[in-house]
Formats: sequence, structure tokens, C-alpha cells
Amino acid sequence: MTRVATGTGATLALATVAIAVTGTAGHAADTYTVREGDTLSAIAKRTGTNVRALAAGNALADPSRIRVGQVLRLVPATGAAPAPAAAAASGSYTVRTGDTVSAIARAHGTTVPAVVAANGLDARGFIRAGQTLRIPGAASAAPAPAAAAPTGGTYTVRTGDTVSGIARAHGTTVAAVVAANGLDARAFIRAGQRLVVPGAGAATAPAAASTGLVGNTFAGRTYSDKVVASANENKASLLAAGVPSRDQMQAKVAATARSMGVDASLAQAIAFQESGFNHSAVSPANAIGAMQVIPSSGQWASDMVGRQLNLLHPDDNVVAGVAILRSLVRTSPDLPTAIASYYQGASSVQRNGMYADTRRYVANVQTLMTRFR
Repeated sequence: MTRVATGTGATLALATVAIAVTGTAGHAADTYTVREGDTLSAIAKRTGTNVRALAAGNALADPSRIRVGQVLRLVPATGAAPAPAAAAASGSYTVRTGDTVSAIARAHGTTVPAVVAANGLDARGFIRAGQTLRIPGAASAAPAPAAAAPTGGTYTVRTGDTVSGIARAHGTTVAAVVAANGLDARAFIRAGQRLVVPGAGAATAPAAASTGLVGNTFAGRTYSDKVVASANENKASLLAAGVPSRDQMQAKVAATARSMGVDASLAQAIAFQESGFNHSAVSPANAIGAMQVIPSSGQWASDMVGRQLNLLHPDDNVVAGVAILRSLVRTSPDLPTAIASYYQGASSVQRNGMYADTRRYVANVQTLMTRFR
């Protein structure tokens, strides 16, 4: 059984595939009995090991395929490391195996854009075990420029300027500049354009961080402040880093689908329906990128492919979406059900059938498939 949460046209919200499991106390401490609702990654976290160790120790060819009642042998993790300790002060942090920029930023009370900017990371936010990162404190999440710069006012765009560069030079954030000027999802600016530039103080205000990027409702659904805040942070990170063109993303989707044994026309149709191949798209449900995958689904996809995927990175985002789509095609009774499950969620489709908007989604995707053949 899979559980993939409701998606939204250009804003799919995939949730963790809950391939059944939660332990019982009826077995020895070195075993775990699978119960409804767990995932292998959840078991690993709960028992202090990792997915790779559990899969290897129990000869699981596919970590997503575990069943209720199955008894797993708990294998100690090799090289697993605890999550970074929470800290609010500025300083440095040495990356451990399994760390992500978002987890490190959250643990230290700062933001992904601040960590990326402070360490000159690329668009993927790529980090490696043993790397020492400079961690701006919560108060310095929008780092001030080395040289004195205006803290607010207006700025006339020059050839070669980017929103992220302007924000950094003025000690504010991409989110604040985008919101103050009503820029679109691309954060497009042109030479000669006059921008309102909020000061650093305005950049840290909640309204500046959450207005104008991602709202809190879609298709009649309202999402929690915590989810929407995370969505806005991810949107700002994508805008700050820059993303591939839509044509480039389409090519990535097609190539990845072929390499993973998925119908390329299906994968392209899904990506087009979800985001129009726009990797800077983020939904109120915090569905990220071209394939619109939420973090919990990204973790499930990571488990399936055997490595940690970064949904902000365009290649990893496509791998995550295609891996989820591949699993749904394999486990669904027919193609329309697989498509519906990517949008509505497999367990919801099983319980409730396809909603009216899901039926429209399926019809659109199947029509689009003919376009991409």
C-alpha cells in the first residue's frame, strides 16, 4: 500500500509512501515487527540505525516493500551520525554523514539561503561529510555585505544584476525584494528597472518572509503556518540559486525517465501538468520543483534509490519524482490509477476513488502524453 498525499496541478504534494510498518514489544530488542503506517526510514530513525543498514541486514531488494507483520532484524548503522545539535549562535559546523543544509540550518536557528550564501554553495546546496561550514546565527540569517551598503530605499537595476546579488548587497533577502516589488516566480528583472529594496530589518519581519512567494491555500485547501513557512524558505532558496530553463528541465525529465525504465512521455506529461517544467515552483503544501515532491516523499524516494536526494537540486528532484512514479506504475492496477495516485495519493484513491479534480488531472496527463511521444 502506498500513501502519496494530494497534489495540485502546478503544486503536487506527494507524501511518504507508507509501506506499512511499526514495531511491537513482543520480540527481542534486536528485532522489530512491522505494523501499519510505518516506513523503513521511520523505523531506522526510531531504532537508531539507518535505511541502508536495515535493507542490507534483512536482504531487502526494495526498501519500500515491507509488509505488516514482517519481523526485521535491527542492524547497527555503519557511519550513521546524530542530527546536528541545536544551537542559535553563529559559528561553524562540521558536516556529518546524512546531514542536509536544511537540517543544519533548522538546527542552528538560521535559514538555507543564509548557509548557502555564507559558504558559497552551488545551486544544489551540495555538502560533504567532514566539510566545515560557517553558520550564521539566527540574527544574521540575512548576512550583511562586507562593505557598507544601503539598508533600504530604491535601486536601479543594471545589466548583469540578479535579485540575489541586489538582496545580498543591501543586507536583505530575495524573499523581501520579490515581495516588495511583486516579482513573479522567476524573480525576473531588467536593466533600468527601479526596485524598492527593503532594509535588513524589514527582511527579517515575518510578513516580508512569507508574502508574495507562496500563499497558504490551493484548491480550497489551507496549509499550516509551519508548512507554508518552509515552502517560502525553499522558494527563496531556489530563486536565490537560480534554476535551469524549462527546456533544460524537460530534457532532464525525459533522460531520467528513460534511464530508470519509466515511459518518458508519462514522466514529461506529469512534470508539465505539475509545474510546466518550472523548477522554481513550490506549492503551499511545500511540494518542490519541477516534479513537485514534498520532503517526506523525497525521503521515501531516497530510500528507494539508495542515496539522499536534495529536492532543491534539479537532478535529484527529477530522480525523486520519477522514482515515485515508477513505484506507482508498478503497484497500481492500471495507468490511470497510477496517475491519479501521483496527484491524489494512492491510499486516498483506494479509499475514496478518484475525486472530480483527479479525474480531470488524469485526463490532462493522458492527453499530454501524446504530445511528448
